[in-house]
Amino acid sequence: MATPAEQAAAEKTLGNDFYKAKNFAQAHEHYDKAIELDPSNITFYTNKAACYFEEQKFDECIELCKKAVEIGRDNRADYTLIAKAMARAANAYLKKGEKKEALTWFQKSLSEHRDQDLVKKAKTLENQIKDEEKRAYINPELADEEKKKGNELFKKGDYPSAMKHYNEAVKRDPDNAVLYSNRAACLTKLMDFQRALDDCDQCIRKDKTFIKGYIRKGACLIAMREYSRAQDVYHQALSIDPSNAEAKQGIRQCLENEPASAGSSDGVRERAMKDPEVMEILQDPGMRLILEQMSQDPGAIREHLANPEVAKKIMKLRSAGVVQMR
Repeated sequence: MATPAEQAAAEKTLGNDFYKAKNFAQAHEHYDKAIELDPSNITFYTNKAACYFEEQKFDECIELCKKAVEIGRDNRADYTLIAKAMARAANAYLKKGEKKEALTWFQKSLSEHRDQDLVKKAKTLENQIKDEEKRAYINPELADEEKKKGNELFKKGDYPSAMKHYNEAVKRDPDNAVLYSNRAACLTKLMDFQRALDDCDQCIRKDKTFIKGYIRKGACLIAMREYSRAQDVYHQALSIDPSNAEAKQGIRQCLENEPASAGSSDGVRERAMKDPEVMEILQDPGMRLILEQMSQDPGAIREHLANPEVAKKIMKLRSAGVVQMR
């Protein structure tokens, strides 16, 4: 004669057959008999919970999964079986649209058994929740209010307090290029140049035509003594607005502060002779005339820097050590 445990296993097998045939009513009957014969077996509860899941009775599924976990704990069931019950509860929560509860139960399951497929599913859900929270937090009107508060504090020189408002403004309107520019200015004042540079880059990515982003980036690079890089940025600004006074002034400031190339005049000439771009500039009759004017009248540099193309060539000669300006 079969033992109760053997009879319970037979009932479970019958229940599984009806489950596969999608005859959930009959499956429930056999799982209930299995539970009655052997109430300590966690698998019978999770199988019955699977029926509830397929019937879209998600609350019943969740409650039975939780009971299955209790039964499993009390009877020292294998950790993989406990993890399975938790994951099934998580999937039921997910079907109900309760994503945070689902994530909690996925994480509980993973604490019992680290299934790689479940790791990916939980990570995807976690990112989805974060994205939804960010989107729900977006409010351009509140962002503008925070920006105004930040601007007032910035004018007063209270940069740490201004930062709090700029941070909040960015969270409220993360696609607004102006906000990154404002925060970059504040970070520069706080001498946090790398973060300021990051914000300038973000500003430019959000709006490639927003010239203030380039101006702020140039100023930040000057503060970092990255004069060559700053000049490149100012030239980018001039390609958008050739008459921009701040960009022109920035280039002049770079040229005035960048250290001259090291080495003797003979060494400089030798290096210049090996640089095709430098030689091409020096062989240009128009540039020779400009260089002659600059040697006779140092103030002429300001006029020539107004032309972005000429300024770029002068910068190249300056970097090569061919010309010096102070």
